[in-house]
Amino acid sequence: MNQTITLAAGCFWGVQAYFDKIEGVKKTTVGYANGNREFVTYEEVCSENTGFVEVCQVEFENKIISLESILEKYWSIIDPTLKNRQGNDFGSQYRTGIYYNIADENSAKTIIDQSLKNIALKYSKPILTEVKALNNYIKAEGRHQKYLEKNPNGYCHIKL
Repeated sequence: MNQTITLAAGCFWGVQAYFDKIEGVKKTTVGYANGNREFVTYEEVCSENTGFVEVCQVEFENKIISLESILEKYWSIIDPTLKNRQGNDFGSQYRTGIYYNIADENSAKTIIDQSLKNIALKYSKPILTEVKALNNYIKAEGRHQKYLEKNPNGYCHIKL
């Protein structure tokens, strides 16, 4: 059975490229989550006036890879103690976050909360990664989908 989780980890290009390489991941798309509009563009998200965060939506087959494993891989590509930044990217659209589908709240939220507790043990600073239900998701423009495949020398804060 496939499951979906939406992850914010700074610039979404590298997050997509990273998760596309993981066995059991069936599909990824990049977009904007949990903002205050019905439609938004990349340029508007960058203005920091929309509440949106850049995310990668990861669909995975949970018989091949578990949500716990997806989250372990997620923690390995971010610094969860940073507010509104990862790598050289700064702004609220680059905050870190885990956004679960409300239909999965009972199962996913428990797993996410445990994962959050586990990662907190590895840091002396507080974990600033937000955990919320996915209220809305707007798929990013086509030029951002699989961006690093199309632009292999593009910037990425994640070591691919």
